[in-house]
Amino acid sequence: MNPPKGSKGGGKAGIGERFQQDTKYKPDNMEGHTLDWSKQPEPFKNYEAPLATIPLPEPDLTGVPNLWQLLYSRRSRREYETGQPLPPEKLSTLLWATQGVTARYGEVLFRTAPSAGGLYPVETYLFVRAVEGIEPGIYHFRPHTFDLEFLKKGDLARDVAEAALGQTIVMAAQVTFIWTAVIERSRWKYRQRAYRYIYLDAGHIGQNLYLAAGALGLGVCAIGAFFDDKANSIIGLDGLEETVIYMAAVGWPQG
Repeated sequence: MNPPKGSKGGGKAGIGERFQQDTKYKPDNMEGHTLDWSKQPEPFKNYEAPLATIPLPEPDLTGVPNLWQLLYSRRSRREYETGQPLPPEKLSTLLWATQGVTARYGEVLFRTAPSAGGLYPVETYLFVRAVEGIEPGIYHFRPHTFDLEFLKKGDLARDVAEAALGQTIVMAAQVTFIWTAVIERSRWKYRQRAYRYIYLDAGHIGQNLYLAAGALGLGVCAIGAFFDDKANSIIGLDGLEETVIYMAAVGWPQG
């Protein structure tokens, strides 16, 4: 493979340019890789000793929102009404919309958002600030059992805001979605190309959140700027095998 050329301004190519070049599919580099099924990573993550496991209510899918109107009105909302907590049914519906199971065929679970190879490397964590009946703290969502694992107690709004480059919207939002990637789930099959697919997967999930929140009268603001190590430390991740890749604040919009 030829080394990547420098940027338009001259000089050495940056890491982004090298990544784009080095992960290209080409006819001459597609052979020689076979899947070792004995080493396929587990498709779901379960914590051995969470503080508690909280079943989620059934998502309310009875509304009939107009998809075209939702697309037309989609905006990033950055100002929230702080005093009103979110009903757990709405949180449940948001979680189902982003990564909920829609069909089961044997051990294969189909979800509301697509994933390259059906591998689903993206995990969902929540910072709950104000949800009725759910204690503030950090939670892990399990789509296969449709529940939350309670991982860390406390009002961590300031910590999450600091991790998000000081974006105080998470201090007003009722809940903040924190998406991570279990890298090996995708890398096991796609090698270095996996990193492209992981971010595509996260984008699909994020758009589902926007549309579902719009249907429920909620506001969303996706967050791509954060201090990686700080965000990982809040959840307790190593930042290598699993790392934060995307966030989104959700709450009652002002006005």
